[in-house]
Amino acid sequence: MHAPIKYFEKGLAVAANGAWVVFNGLNKIKQNPAFTPKWSDKPLLKSYQKTKPPLGWPRETDSLCPTCTREARQAILDGKKDVGILLNEKVGEIKATILERDGKILMVKDCPIHGHFEDVMAMDTAFFKHLEDVFPGRDIRAHNDETLHNHGSSTVKHGRGSVLTVDLTNRCNMMCDPCFMDANQVGFVHELSWDDIKQVLDNAITIKPKRQMSVQFSGGEPTISPHFLDAVRYARTVGYNSVQAATNGIEFAKSPEFAKAAADAGLRYAYLQFDGIGNAANAHRRVGNLFDVKLRAIENLHGAGVDIVPVVTIVNGVNNEQVGRIIEFALDNPKTINFLSFQPVSFTGRDEEITDERRQAQRYTLSHLAHDVKNQTGLGEPTRDWFPISFMGTFTDWADVVHGQDAAWGQLTCGCHPNCGVGMAVMIDKETKEAVPVTAFLHAEQLAKDVARVNDAGRGKKLSVVGMTLAVMRNYDPFKAPTHFKLVDLLKKFDKTFGATKKAQSGGYGRVEGDRTAADIAKRRADRWNFLFIAGMWFQDLFNYDFRRTEMCIIPYATQQGEISFCAYNTGIGWRNIIEKMHMTATLTKWYEEHGRHEIFAGGKAVPLASTAHSLKLNEAAVRAGAQTDLDERGIAKNAREEKLRARSGVRLPPSHEASADRRSLDGGGQPDIEKDAKYHEEMAKLYRQHVLKEQPTLSILGLGGKKKTELEVRS
Repeated sequence: MHAPIKYFEKGLAVAANGAWVVFNGLNKIKQNPAFTPKWSDKPLLKSYQKTKPPLGWPRETDSLCPTCTREARQAILDGKKDVGILLNEKVGEIKATILERDGKILMVKDCPIHGHFEDVMAMDTAFFKHLEDVFPGRDIRAHNDETLHNHGSSTVKHGRGSVLTVDLTNRCNMMCDPCFMDANQVGFVHELSWDDIKQVLDNAITIKPKRQMSVQFSGGEPTISPHFLDAVRYARTVGYNSVQAATNGIEFAKSPEFAKAAADAGLRYAYLQFDGIGNAANAHRRVGNLFDVKLRAIENLHGAGVDIVPVVTIVNGVNNEQVGRIIEFALDNPKTINFLSFQPVSFTGRDEEITDERRQAQRYTLSHLAHDVKNQTGLGEPTRDWFPISFMGTFTDWADVVHGQDAAWGQLTCGCHPNCGVGMAVMIDKETKEAVPVTAFLHAEQLAKDVARVNDAGRGKKLSVVGMTLAVMRNYDPFKAPTHFKLVDLLKKFDKTFGATKKAQSGGYGRVEGDRTAADIAKRRADRWNFLFIAGMWFQDLFNYDFRRTEMCIIPYATQQGEISFCAYNTGIGWRNIIEKMHMTATLTKWYEEHGRHEIFAGGKAVPLASTAHSLKLNEAAVRAGAQTDLDERGIAKNAREEKLRARSGVRLPPSHEASADRRSLDGGGQPDIEKDAKYHEEMAKLYRQHVLKEQPTLSILGLGGKKKTELEVRS
């Protein structure tokens, strides 16, 4: 039986609906033109002015031949072709068609040299169509960006970005699969100097529209960079209020003092690698006690005031059965976890030359994620509760209007292609742990249409706030909301997120800027309601590459050669491989001579922890469950290392042999035995260089733009 407040709120919703009809009618009269804010040289876009890439199916797009691309990249790395061809030629590019077949959405393409390629884009056509139908359109075109966005076909063209990724180092204290950057295996160290770090952060705020992005320090493992804490501190100083670290959590788990130092420097979020519940679920990462490490990292970071975002690389047949268990973990710990990021595997880095058999078995799409969430947890209807993350653009547009012409920064806007990222919001009562998808009690599609009408009128702050309030109220169904949830709680959530009222501006909810205090953190955490956002971000690989997605990238890499789309950097033509060698810090041999070896946890080696105690609630059955065995039962390799071992031996190696082989690749101190005369590692290194890197004895790369380096020699 519903409480009386629910009936009262239903009456308010009905009244708001009537008031909206009058408000909307008046709002159409003599609408104001869009203004140009300080953070842009171009005016805000009305909803009807926004452009869209080609959507629907069948449709043609520009893609890449996986083989041509790898060959062209290697020719550049070998010095046989000038890297400048990437700016002036369509290297490796072929046409692709996105179509429906047998109830699935596929990308199919044919190279005149290397033949036919195809891959699955979605296993649910209705879900795929829904995402594209509700896409609100592209953000303001990037401008004042010529020096940083200049990468030929891979150039970022639209929007203001949302997460600026800065790789501090390619060194890592793990050596796991999958790894999109192939950390610790490329034979040299690429590590940003302090001057490099300041330069890329300073450069980022010169682009228009000026972007209130998150800055994410990544790697490798960013915490092993000697500049990590200073980089966090400087990013806050420059003006970014959301500074993140993409981390495996080892250093944070080992030292609560380090977690506290990071928080004091200004770290707001830890994007924590988190592949499942229990050590068995993380066994494919080859660290003996990795789940214990995650729990201690969460404990230390949360205690220091840093928010945690578990980041889950989902590989079909390896850990897709963990989707429900990880969401259950978040639901059981709503005071600690308020964001989950699932990332379907991208076959790049160590996995770029994957066999067709393994690729087809391990492919996992955003539609798989939506259905796994429903099937494993009972939460969410794929076409009702999941939206492209760019759907929020309508609401951040509203915030831009409300904040006015004199705002120093534009809102953080996730304006990526609808095929790139999705999300479902769940409202959780921290006291009772009742959880309901927000879009079960808030008609999101109609709300977005209403808010777009408010934005288009451009009436200024007061009337825009009135319009948003009426739109929220009329699209709210109190009877489907959580038991103790009230309309005022929903309105506060909007205000807390978008900062429309004096309470938000004065820090009444707790500040997030660089001068935030422990009291601010406590204020934000005191909210009874946890707005848990379950996101899926699907990065491209050479088999599903679409340049219409690349040019709308919201996660650019800040590099010594400008800002490059995440997918163009890690996949595509492989700007990472090229730039890291152009700006190599030292060969591995030279680095070890000058700095010594950093500790690496691999081959089952455990991380030493002072304590394994934690305050998190766990499902003990999930913790005790064994590793997923789907691929073992089908005789399919789980990773690139396993594939190479099989190729070398000509037979399938049992898991025990593969594990012992992996252990043999480490010396007694748990370090990679890269340069010792161990027969096993020598063979593996040779195999890796021959078939993956395809390196010649000497590599010469000509400089590209900016600070030119005439020639760089890398000894393999």
